[in-house]
Amino acid sequence: MKPTVGLIGLGLMGKPMGRNLLKAGFPLNVWNRTSERANDLIGDGAKLAASPRQVAAESDVLITIVSDPPAVEQVLWGENGAFDALGRGSLYIDSSTVSPELARRVGRDCAARDIDYLDAPVTGGTWGAEKGELVFMIGGREKVFERAKPILEAVGKRFFLLGPNGAGQTVKLAMNLLLALEVEALAEALALVGKSGVPGERLIEVMQSSMARAAVLDVKAPQMLSHDYPPSFPLRLMHKDVRLALELAREEGVRLPAGEAAYEVYSAVKDAATEDLDYAGVARFWQ
Repeated sequence: MKPTVGLIGLGLMGKPMGRNLLKAGFPLNVWNRTSERANDLIGDGAKLAASPRQVAAESDVLITIVSDPPAVEQVLWGENGAFDALGRGSLYIDSSTVSPELARRVGRDCAARDIDYLDAPVTGGTWGAEKGELVFMIGGREKVFERAKPILEAVGKRFFLLGPNGAGQTVKLAMNLLLALEVEALAEALALVGKSGVPGERLIEVMQSSMARAAVLDVKAPQMLSHDYPPSFPLRLMHKDVRLALELAREEGVRLPAGEAAYEVYSAVKDAATEDLDYAGVARFWQ
């Protein structure tokens, strides 16, 4: 019999993850701050819990995928939080993107309670979540990863065990910093050719056939060329991830001048936006 999975966070990534867990035959308990987001999953057989605490109490495995460190802290240790309801021997997987230090803190608290824990942020966008093809960056012990793998395989296709707790978050922040820089640099290049009278499509055509080729072009370049930015990965979350990467760099004594410059641009676009943009919307800085 498959373990009961609890899922907290039904946003752009969490909701399709829940759907794939149900398809794989896992009994599923869910909670989201806005309960209406659970309606589709309830129709597919999930059970809506009244609180994070109830999700944890009624599940063998808990997965959280929420927006930022304060949201993780709230669902774990806030009013009716999940942590105290996690039973000894249970498994907790956090797929949010948070700081490595928070991941290590959660790991220490879980170890003291005999709870298995992985920090396991994901990449792959909403399309990867919908197809069950997410890529997981994982921090934790190998035996815990092996225990979690049958569950993770319901929602992902590649899994990288990168080191102890915190390692998954470290790699995720570094990778998202790189993606943020790539997209910001593309926006600059498009601004340059456009101001010079060359259509942006011609730049993309050449880039796709050169050393400048990058997979991110396939998804983000069309958004930039059409000036349409429906959020697959919201700019507000990329802005948060770049901030966390810069905070980690300061802690480690590493200078990230390009990251600092990009953060200023993302901040300006985020503060000016009146809707929820994809992070390709950083191109608005020049528009």
